[in-house]
Amino acid sequence: MLLSSPAEPTSNRKLAFLALALLVYGAVLMLPTPAGLNPAGQVALGLLALVIILWVTECVSPAASAIVLTGMAVLGLMGKSLTPGGEPMTSSSALAVMLTGFSSSAVLLVAGALFLAVALKITGLDRRVALLVMSKVGISPARLLIGAMLVGFVLALFIPSATARVGAVIPIMVGIVTALGLPVTSSLGATLMIVTAQVCSVFNMGIKTGAAQNLISLSFMQGAFGETVTWGGWFITALPFTLSMCAVLFFTALFLLRPHVPEAGEANRRLQEELAGLGPVTPAERRLMLVAVMLLILWSTEGWLHPLDTTTTTQLGIALLLMPRIGVMNWAQAEKQVPWGTVVLFAAGISLGILLSRSGAAAWLAGVTLGQLGLAGMSVVMVIVALSLFSIILHLGFASATGLASTLIPIMIAFAQTLPLPQHTIFGIVLIQSWVVSFGFILPTNAPQNMLCYGTGAFSTTQFAKVGLVMTAAGVALIALFSATIWPWMGAL
Repeated sequence: MLLSSPAEPTSNRKLAFLALALLVYGAVLMLPTPAGLNPAGQVALGLLALVIILWVTECVSPAASAIVLTGMAVLGLMGKSLTPGGEPMTSSSALAVMLTGFSSSAVLLVAGALFLAVALKITGLDRRVALLVMSKVGISPARLLIGAMLVGFVLALFIPSATARVGAVIPIMVGIVTALGLPVTSSLGATLMIVTAQVCSVFNMGIKTGAAQNLISLSFMQGAFGETVTWGGWFITALPFTLSMCAVLFFTALFLLRPHVPEAGEANRRLQEELAGLGPVTPAERRLMLVAVMLLILWSTEGWLHPLDTTTTTQLGIALLLMPRIGVMNWAQAEKQVPWGTVVLFAAGISLGILLSRSGAAAWLAGVTLGQLGLAGMSVVMVIVALSLFSIILHLGFASATGLASTLIPIMIAFAQTLPLPQHTIFGIVLIQSWVVSFGFILPTNAPQNMLCYGTGAFSTTQFAKVGLVMTAAGVALIALFSATIWPWMGAL
């Protein structure tokens, strides 16, 4: 008798979820068109249901989900007009609509930032920075937590991929724990792994180029409001929230997880050995540091000292890194390590958001969901809190903040525009919601960086959730506090 392969059940399950997604899409298209929604909008809603199932179940890869989305969109939109009274679309015009996201400058920025992450990895500068920080902060529970947060912050300045950042840090954290003679599952191991994952989510919100979901949100906001946020403006506005969340994480981890550290001499010796093993700083690392500092200066002074936007300056930096003798890598080296599936998913997500907006589906969906909550008569602070809770609950089913931003932010924009508020306040409400999209604190499955840390076996789901629930509750409370005080004073609301 032939034995079935262990991979078969998984493959069958994925195939079943893919079939379910396609069936749901077909079912939505076969339903009578609701009042206030045109046929193209109905197709957009069907596509939304399709990709939510694909992203939540992860039955296909990110790049494959983008291809499925585009193909189903073309089939569904053919013969339908995008707006009432418009020309019926052909296959080529429907395809053009679904390729709009690929022309977004945000996609170019994400791709450029991913090349920067590859440069850090090729030169080993990311590992050197992490080891240097951890070797300087000292060995004690409090100092190690601060070191983990500092490493997370420095890497978030230059690496837009949470997975890449955490992937570089995990071996170092595991090395510290084992050098102290402790198992990875010890209280110290659990604490360092949980803090590494949670602080990554915090800095995803605090730094514009720290996460792809920030850029996809800004792309939608620029299309809807005709304005964007500079790198420095984003950083300064988010700074009170970011610092407060770091403080909450620090004390929560210390008191809930109670990490224990034995004799620190061996760990210090191990860190120094690993740092020495990297050898002296190479010329390539020095050149990369110069480019990285240049980019940081240009990003933070955008709209103040020069007229170049973040995308333009990033492309100039990547051009330098790819030049012979001046740079640190060539195209053949870089292209093999860039996660192109992320870029494709990002562009497809923008295309879906544009379709939801232009077809009127986002406005219709916002009306039948958020519009039923009676938020129009509430204060700005209560609106922000209600929308934040809505996003957090929805995030429990998502493993990708990029996917969540693609589906949720267009709906948030459509709803916010119905509120009787000034445009700058509406813009601020949506900006805050673009941060809440990164609230992947509660479950390991809520973010890729969580799963990477969970994969070490250092902590349990219960331990992670304990810290995550405190972080989530504190995050909502801080958003309410700052929405009522600091952010209006700063002109963000």
